[in-house]
Amino acid sequence: MPPTRLLASGFVLAAVAVTADDENVVNVYSARHYDTDLALYERFEQQTGIRINLIEGSSDGLIARIVNEAEFSPADVLITVDAGRLWRAREAGVFQPVESAVLDNRIPAHLRDPDGHWFGLSKRARVIVYNKGAGLPADLARYEDLADPALGGKVCMRSSGNIYNLSLLGSLIEHNGERSASEWANGVVANFRRPPQGNDTAQLRAVAAGECEVSIANTYYIGRLLGSDNPQDRAVAEGLGVLFPNQEDRGVHVNVSGAGVTRHAPHRDNAVKFLEYLTGDDAQRLFSEGNNEYPVVGPASGPIAGLGEFKEDAVNAAVLGANQALAVKTYDRAGWR
Repeated sequence: MPPTRLLASGFVLAAVAVTADDENVVNVYSARHYDTDLALYERFEQQTGIRINLIEGSSDGLIARIVNEAEFSPADVLITVDAGRLWRAREAGVFQPVESAVLDNRIPAHLRDPDGHWFGLSKRARVIVYNKGAGLPADLARYEDLADPALGGKVCMRSSGNIYNLSLLGSLIEHNGERSASEWANGVVANFRRPPQGNDTAQLRAVAAGECEVSIANTYYIGRLLGSDNPQDRAVAEGLGVLFPNQEDRGVHVNVSGAGVTRHAPHRDNAVKFLEYLTGDDAQRLFSEGNNEYPVVGPASGPIAGLGEFKEDAVNAAVLGANQALAVKTYDRAGWR
């Protein structure tokens, strides 16, 4: 039997109630909405006999829901995307620390909360993309180079308020300091071809069409285009060059989808078993393929495997959230809207 799937729209539960009374369940609140995840959950049920009750919603909505439910929350696990949101959830008191040799051994230290509140389960790289026909702009090899005046009028970006851009700037603040990060943001704004607009896919289309020469995007957006059934999407991907930045120093910025056991989890042991299961080789493959992401354990598969290998930044992902407020101020001061 497939996992019970309830939608959290409007915080209204369906007729099948999520309850803390049944001991042979794990209640999962998830901001991921992929059919491959459902196959993953079904395998967990078959292997363990533990039934999954699934509540889906937006990351911010689910975090708010768990906070509002407080000690009465039936939630056992929260799954969400981006280290910045995982950090927000921890700051809101959503998670409890977990000690697990399986999780510690399987998940690299920089992809999990230092105190065990959450664990990265898949990752994506935020890469520089350029128009393949125009070629890679000279001397472009690092994120820092996007502020080079030589790129004046050639850069497209999405809004500074986007969580992915906040996390990227959070990493630059951590590595280069606040002043340098501020100078970078000012320099990139000066190079804008157009005001920030659209999502990552919009940036990819703009670069492929020659509207601008360079941008940044998460690799899973590129993977979606590469694996699309639509020839026009594949044509966009084929018109792009992909650069993994900072390969000669700290490595490319990576971010995660991740999960943690909730503070008042009524089925804590089942929740820990579920997280441990998600680090298994088969589970990792399915979890990452659901959104064209890289697994945290094992090799990449699917369209993104063709992008090649890369060196990744080993800064702890929790830093991306901790520097979030300063990133917002830095973007605002630069006029990056």
